[in-house]
Formats: sequence, C-alpha cells, structure tokens
Amino acid sequence: MVKRPIAIGNRNYDKVGDANIFYTAMLRRYSIGQVVSKADAVELLALLQRHDELDEKIGRGIAHFEVASAPDGHPGKCFWIVRTDGTRIDFSIKHCLAGC
Repeated sequence: MVKRPIAIGNRNYDKVGDANIFYTAMLRRYSIGQVVSKADAVELLALLQRHDELDEKIGRGIAHFEVASAPDGHPGKCFWIVRTDGTRIDFSIKHCLAGC
C-alpha cells in the first residue's frame, strides 16, 4: 500500500490514517452535549472543507460545533454543526477523509 501525505488546514499528515487518528482522538476528548473549543473548531472547519456536500453542511453559516449521539440510531457519537439559524447537522470524519 502506498503511503500518501495529506494536508488539512495547517497540519500535514504522513497518511490518511494519521489524520483519522488525530480527529478521532479529538472526538473522544468530548462528551455528548459538549461544545467544541475554538481551537478544535478551527481544525474541524479545515476538515469540513474536504466534504463533498460542504455548502449543504454549512448552510447559512456555522455558529459552533458540538458532540452529540450519532444519527439514525447508529451507536456512538459524532461531531455536529450548529448553524447560525439554529439548525443542526452531523458530519463524518471518515466521509471528509474519503477519496484522499
């Protein structure tokens, strides 16, 4: 398997798996219901730029990120975007890293 470097925001990773480890560790630092820190929000916004449905995810703007239960009955937790209009939408770390 070929190891391909990846850049996300100001961070460089030797391979996609390293980026996945970074963002997954970030997710694990938060409990369900917590708002993501401003420093981590910068990192999440950089990751979100890779999402193929970016405009849909952002909507009219991002108020903040939070951690909540995964949608549709899936186990675990994930990052959610809370938009400036008060609506919420989830996004997947793996989806943002797909195709890297």
